[in-house]
Amino acid sequence: MSLLTCENAALAYDGRTVISGLDFSVEQGDLLCITGENGAGKSTLIKGLLGLLKPKSGRIYTGDGLKHTEIGYLPQQNKLQHDFPASVGEVVLSGCLNSIGHRPFFSKAEKQRAMENMKRLGIASIAKSCYGELSGGQQRRVLLARALSATHRLILLDEPAAGLDPIATAELYRIVFDLNHTGGITVIMVSHDIPTAAAMAKHMLHLGNGGIFYGTPEEYKRSSTGMAFLGGGA
Repeated sequence: MSLLTCENAALAYDGRTVISGLDFSVEQGDLLCITGENGAGKSTLIKGLLGLLKPKSGRIYTGDGLKHTEIGYLPQQNKLQHDFPASVGEVVLSGCLNSIGHRPFFSKAEKQRAMENMKRLGIASIAKSCYGELSGGQQRRVLLARALSATHRLILLDEPAAGLDPIATAELYRIVFDLNHTGGITVIMVSHDIPTAAAMAKHMLHLGNGGIFYGTPEEYKRSSTGMAFLGGGA
């Protein structure tokens, strides 16, 4: 059963329809890369997938028992996040907020989950360090560990490598690929790095003024859209 489905969905921003006729599904174990031109509606789609924006028409819904609040989310980095005055452990543990309900404190199991995710991403040794003093690559690992603490099934990454140097970018993509292929985490990743996205993904979703493409990386490379954005295709 699909974890997340868009069924002939249309989404609007400031009253203007920016995406329409959106049909795709994300299966357990999938790695879907979303790409396309600026202003094509990627940010609006993210809000729809997270359940923060209701479709103007059509449906976006979860399946197989998944709730929108159980989607781990790594947003685009901003200045406030860079300077956030909290420890690494506190940031990662905050990913469990949706699961604590009305309890005033995190449970032992939630604290253990956060620690396991820090170990998973190689940041357990800096758990007490100030998040704002970390390098960009370390901060992205922390936010990825936070997203994983919110879920064991599906994470949504919004341009996770934006602003990173080439070495940190390659390492982050390696981690994401490993989480998907070895860890069994389903991944939806927004990226402007189309060649890397096509190499990693099981499916591609391209949003553009010329329409919507959804299919495998091989189909994308053969499409007119893929050839245009990959410089002539594979």
